[in-house]
Amino acid sequence: MSSASSSSPPPPNNKVNDIIDYEQQPTTRRLRHLSLHLNPPSDNHHNHLDHNPCSGGRTKMTVSTEKLSSYIRGKHRDIQEKVFEYFNNTRPELQTPIEIMKDEYRELCLKQLVGVVRECGIRPLKYVVEDPAKYFAFVEAVGSVDMSLGIKLGVQYSLWGGSVLNLGTKKHRDKYFEGIDNLEYLGCFAMTELHHGSNVQGIQTVATFDPITDEFIINTPNDGAIKWWIGNAAVHGKFASVFAKLMLPTHDKKVVSDMGVHAFIVPIRDLKTHKTLPGVEINDCGHKVGLNGVDNGALRFRDVRIPRDNLLNRFGDVSRDGTYTSTLPTINKRFAATLGELVGGRVGLAYSSAGVLKIAATIAIRYSLLRQQFGPPKQPEISILDYQSQQHKLMPMLASTYAFHFATVHLVEKYAEMKKTHDEQLVADVHALSAGLKSYVTSYTAKSLSICREACGGHGYAAVNRFGSLRNDHDIFQTFEGDNTVLLQQVAGDLLKQYQEKFRGGTFTVTWNYLRESMNTYLSQPNPVTARWEGEDHLRDPKFQLDAFRYRTSRLLQSAAVRLQKHTKTLGSFGAWNRCLNHLLTLAESHIETVILESFIKAVKSCPDESSRAALKLVCDLYALDRIWNDIGTYRNVDYVAPNKAKAIHKLADYLSFQVKNIAKELVDAFDLPDYVIRAPIGRQSPGEAYTEYTQYVGF
Repeated sequence: MSSASSSSPPPPNNKVNDIIDYEQQPTTRRLRHLSLHLNPPSDNHHNHLDHNPCSGGRTKMTVSTEKLSSYIRGKHRDIQEKVFEYFNNTRPELQTPIEIMKDEYRELCLKQLVGVVRECGIRPLKYVVEDPAKYFAFVEAVGSVDMSLGIKLGVQYSLWGGSVLNLGTKKHRDKYFEGIDNLEYLGCFAMTELHHGSNVQGIQTVATFDPITDEFIINTPNDGAIKWWIGNAAVHGKFASVFAKLMLPTHDKKVVSDMGVHAFIVPIRDLKTHKTLPGVEINDCGHKVGLNGVDNGALRFRDVRIPRDNLLNRFGDVSRDGTYTSTLPTINKRFAATLGELVGGRVGLAYSSAGVLKIAATIAIRYSLLRQQFGPPKQPEISILDYQSQQHKLMPMLASTYAFHFATVHLVEKYAEMKKTHDEQLVADVHALSAGLKSYVTSYTAKSLSICREACGGHGYAAVNRFGSLRNDHDIFQTFEGDNTVLLQQVAGDLLKQYQEKFRGGTFTVTWNYLRESMNTYLSQPNPVTARWEGEDHLRDPKFQLDAFRYRTSRLLQSAAVRLQKHTKTLGSFGAWNRCLNHLLTLAESHIETVILESFIKAVKSCPDESSRAALKLVCDLYALDRIWNDIGTYRNVDYVAPNKAKAIHKLADYLSFQVKNIAKELVDAFDLPDYVIRAPIGRQSPGEAYTEYTQYVGF
């Protein structure tokens, strides 16, 4: 739908009009600054990434949806289309209805999972091992069809299957791989307890070795140690990866040694009868805010005996005589290695959350192009996306959706490389990056789902248009696989560790590499000339954008380190960390925004199609300038951005929002999500069919 020309803002002024205060500076300095200002050095000021021609008044950019879609969908779109086709044509009766009771929903979710895996000939666990990118593409597609289905699949393959593959050894893979892959061995991931979630080292379930019978005895010592929120446990699971403290008896047999948290394969139901096994108590966690197709349960263990071989022994083993061996010398190192192998769940959540945002943005933007309301006197009504307020809500969100797509694709690529090479630095890098992206992307998506609902007015409140179910199902993404606040603290902790390494001459890991180059430069006084440059070419230069993001992170990092050192003297390390907690969370978010922008800029440069590259450059610039403007107070406080430049950034961000609005339809169409996947009448690709389907739904 074309935009109304009356709503087009004028393009920002491209001429340099910075002001130098002549009365307060010496003449020589004034002349030097003026010379630099009027003739900025091109070798420092620009890079060679082409700017797109979006600033030419009201000319709408031409975008090939097909070419853009081909670039962003990548090489695994075939498996996604296989999933979509299965639920649309092969088994449409398996699509989730709008209204469904909890128990019925759970059974449908299992049928969906079994159907899409077995009938489509898909081998998810094989993809986990051989091609993680293909696996995550499959997860995104399944989650687009139904989020409960996506989570149930993730529990089976990323968590239960992933724990067997990554924490076990060859004997476990040989015994369980096929059964997990073909869904014969449905399983659970029993880590979280009623009293312990994020603090995994504090879990209380115990596994005590009995050298007489060569078995481990699994026990739940108190109600706080009941395994809680365990997906697949309430109804369908047959096995569980149970995380417990490994206890070994000493020579006097009255004292046991705590060897730290380990994982054990514990059968919980009979494979033939499906009856709960002796000593295992399973209860249903009940109806939830969302994801009611997933059967979350609570598990209590009373003297449950399992063979010694059921210890997942990659990082620690117990011999027949009760001797403990490990290649890692301490409990903390073994625990870190264990958690480091379980990052696949976080990678999947970050990737899937970006997929949820694609659906929500598509529905909201298509409806905003369709819905017309008010307009100039005696003229046709205009679309609500022509209003600047609607553009302000949705266009930076659309830019963020693209940014998150490329950032999570980058994360998946690094994860796949890590699984192939097992490089220690890469393991640490992926652990921090997955924590940061999972936290940032899921938090942003959660807020955006509410904004999308509001942007669609009353029709956004209709269940058939999906915002309610998307919002409720996605909400828990902020909590499981690591609470977002806790994960951001991990990122901040890693940054501070690398900051200390810098001054000790240590080696930086990949993610923090830019700190080596930027720390000294960006902690010096801002250049009073560049702080005033306000031309569009400068503001849309990726070098300026990255410099601004990195400068902010570097200052936050330095000031956090200084504050922590100061408060540790009086409060101790824990008290100091708590005193500076909000500062540390802001630091982590700033760093992750930088990583996201870096990924986006690289993706723009790599795009082979000129029109697609121009469109992506426009969207990337909006993402960068919107983020800078949202934190403009920080840049103003340290004089990194002068007042006139701040105004220019705000003005250009608004203008870029308008320009992105002009190609918004092409941008959401490039996600290539069919109407039967979107499943919202107001989000149909053909505007003429939206109201027809909507009215038919209510009975007209």
